[in-house]
Amino acid sequence: MAVKKTHEIKSKRLFDYDLSLNKVIVGTDEAGRGCGAGGVFASAVCFDKISKELMESLSILNDSKKLSRKHREEIFDIIKSETINSVVCIEVEEIERINILNASLKAMNMACSDVISRLPEDLKEKNLQVLVDGNRAIRNFTYPQKFIIKGDGTSASIAAASILAKVSRDRYMDKLDAEFPQYKWADNAGYLTKEHMALIDKYGLSPYHRPSYLRKHFAKQEQLNLF
Repeated sequence: MAVKKTHEIKSKRLFDYDLSLNKVIVGTDEAGRGCGAGGVFASAVCFDKISKELMESLSILNDSKKLSRKHREEIFDIIKSETINSVVCIEVEEIERINILNASLKAMNMACSDVISRLPEDLKEKNLQVLVDGNRAIRNFTYPQKFIIKGDGTSASIAAASILAKVSRDRYMDKLDAEFPQYKWADNAGYLTKEHMALIDKYGLSPYHRPSYLRKHFAKQEQLNLF
């Protein structure tokens, strides 16, 4: 019971932050920026209606990294059905072409623009504020925005976006794992763990790996092979 109470307090604080701004809030976050395989995902979320019942149903809402996969999955459908939201994936080929930072910001731009385009007219007429997780503003973006370091632990809208992005990406990596089970992506989600690196050395790169993330590793391996 004590754990549940802590989650409830945390969730209320996140919603209170968004409500205190007295604006129409769109929160955005990404998932997969630090991975060595798979696309990068971004989501944007707007709670167009916030009720006590909704806050109670999302009592465990928090930064996705602080929730178990089971808990993230439990609230994913609630967020999807009770908010105006969008999820965007930028695939590996484009990540390699424009780099991961630009890919992440592009995905955020696309997700936020999609959500804003679907806001009811009465909400569009009110003050709009986009909250961006991290320390970089979205580029080529015309709407008012504010970036917040550790925003997924500050704002309910960003936290919800982090859940949608993370769960969507985990499901995507599960599908890739079925195609390339040797890399164990269902377990490592594409992060370059010690085991994942050993499997890359054994099987080589797949079409879903990000070569730019592995150049130093392969350069080191080539040097070692000289001895």
